[in-house]
Amino acid sequence: MAEESNNLKVTRSGPRADVVLTRPQRRNAFDEPLIARLSETFHSFESDPAVRVIVLSGEGKVFCAGADVNWMRDSIDLSTEENRNDALRMARMFSSISSARCPVIVRAHGAALGGGAGLVCASDITVASEECVFSFSEVRLGIIPAVISPHAVARIGAAQARRYFLTGERFGAEEARRIGLVHEVCGVDELDARIDAMVEEILASGPEAVQEAKTLIREVSGLPSPDSLAEFTAERIAARRASQEGQAGLRAFLDRQQPPWMAQSPEKDQSPEEDQ
Repeated sequence: MAEESNNLKVTRSGPRADVVLTRPQRRNAFDEPLIARLSETFHSFESDPAVRVIVLSGEGKVFCAGADVNWMRDSIDLSTEENRNDALRMARMFSSISSARCPVIVRAHGAALGGGAGLVCASDITVASEECVFSFSEVRLGIIPAVISPHAVARIGAAQARRYFLTGERFGAEEARRIGLVHEVCGVDELDARIDAMVEEILASGPEAVQEAKTLIREVSGLPSPDSLAEFTAERIAARRASQEGQAGLRAFLDRQQPPWMAQSPEKDQSPEEDQ
């Protein structure tokens, strides 16, 4: 059984649900309809006990390249309050994934940049192809990875966040595994088999026990509920988007110009993905 709308396809096969980002022409980048659809989809699984494991993936060449360029362009003209509401919707989308009743496995290939890396961090398990690249690239645009920060810091720790949040640099799948961002790395032709094997491991365990184990991890780690941090992180990114530097950085990126803080530096290639 499959259903598709707002650039998202959901397929059910017994206890497994596959959620597929279907905006390959935009490198599966977020826009407002996709954010809303992801939130609705993950919330719908909460009332469906037949779903025991969720696999999140993306069509095309990359998993997810972050925020859509046109959506970022629109944000420039939003007020601080409008930016806050916009960010809050995204924060709650990440929370719906992180707080999902059953395990969420991400199938990462090609690239997971900015918010795409946030999806990785919000999941429980990630299997990445060996050519996949990652980045927390927001500072390159004069903004900050606020709404994904609770999930990212919980995933890779403050020590690694101090490097990758502050540099915005891109890194490969093996480095992502080293810092704990992904759990397994394999050839792209092996991805589906490794995901299937991971699904089988989960389905071999008691469904209630798996759910309780997810709750246990959060409790013993002393992690706050993602929902409790949504307001705080939305306020932070809204203020940064509306700041003079944030506005200048976003405009420079959208116009394919160097940001003002790099005016004297040689221009760097933004390939392979435009979105962040």
